[in-house]
Order: sequence, then C-alpha cells, then structure tokens
Amino acid sequence: MAKYKGTEKGDERLEVVEEALSKSEKFIENNQKLITITVLVLVAIVLGYFGLNKYYLEPREKEAQLQIFMAEKYFESDSLNKALYGDANNPGFLDIVDEFGSTKTGNLAKYYAGLSYLKLGEYNEAITYLQNFKGKDLIISALAIGATADAYVELNDNAKAADLYLKAAKKSNNELTKPMMLFKAGRAYELNGNYKKATELYESIQKEYPTSTEGRNIDKFLSRAKSLSGN
Repeated sequence: MAKYKGTEKGDERLEVVEEALSKSEKFIENNQKLITITVLVLVAIVLGYFGLNKYYLEPREKEAQLQIFMAEKYFESDSLNKALYGDANNPGFLDIVDEFGSTKTGNLAKYYAGLSYLKLGEYNEAITYLQNFKGKDLIISALAIGATADAYVELNDNAKAADLYLKAAKKSNNELTKPMMLFKAGRAYELNGNYKKATELYESIQKEYPTSTEGRNIDKFLSRAKSLSGN
C-alpha cells in the first residue's frame, strides 16, 4: 500500500513538471517574436558597448594623451598661461577638457587646469575645475580636494576650507596627505578663531603622525593653539 502511494505521489509530481514544461513551451510559442527581439537587443547592446570602447573611446584616449603632453611640460616649468591656453602648435588644458572631457586624460586636464588657476590667483576658476575633476586615485583625489580648500582660504572662507581639508584627510589615510590635510585644517580653524578644534587636530598629528613633516614641527603650533583656546 505504501508503495502504491509513493508511486501515486511520483505521478503527481511528474504531471506538475509536465504541466510547467507545457506552459513554458506555450509561452515561448506565443511570445517567440518578442523573445527574439529582446535577445537581439541585448546582443546589440553588448556588441555596441565593446565597439564603442574599441573604436571610439580607446582611440580618443590615446589622442588625448598625445595632445596633453606639452601642456604638462608647460605646467612643470610654471608656464601656466601656456599650460592653460596652449600655444600656436599645441593645445592647453582647457582645450583638452573641451575636446576630450569624457576621457580619463580629459578628466586629468581638469585637475591640472584647477591647479594652474590656483597658482595664478584665479581662485573661483580653480574651484570650478577642481570640483569637476573626478579622481579614483585616493592620493590625487585628496590633493584635489585640498587644493580646492586652498582656494577657499584665499577667498577668506576658512570654515568651508576647514571642512574640505578634513574631507581630504579622510579620503586618503597615509603618512603623506593625511597629516598635511589635518595640519591645513587646523590652520584654517585657527584663522576662523576655532582654537579648540585646531588644538584637537594638532594633537592628533602629534600622536598619530609624529615622524611626518607636520608631526616634527607640530609642537609650536599646538602650544599656540592651546594658549589661544585658554587651555
């Protein structure tokens, strides 16, 4: 009797499977055209993506790398106007941004343009280009945020600058950029009259980064901030 029930249950399961398969077959038959179109669209999207990269984006990236070479040379030699605007034979960073802005090199040109404007004392333009730069490298990203903060300091917006320096410090946890940004944040807080916060940041540098450039010289800044904060 138990054997019979088991067989009966097995038959019921088989019927359920067959019914499901039958429904699937009917669905495919009834929607064959839609399924075919969907598959073709997906194939077209995949092929289009790889085609876009291989035949459009990659060649543009290589061209942008060639075009930016002289602008970088001008930047390194502090010929900042030529770095930004180019010369009779070579484009500047602004040209690279306009023509190749969607490429990695075009994005890097925004960073260089921002730094160039910062050095030239054109702080609002520096902020615009530095904020448009989208960096994946943690150190360069931190430096870009820090440079933006430098521009705000020059514009006497020390509160904004302090916030950005702290953001830059959190962006990259290393012996180079973090103590640098923490120190600059402390100086911005001092300029804004917040000596207590400056003291906290200087103490953090003293404790966590004593061998850094900032750490080796932090004692005098810490003593002054403590004195001015009343501690």
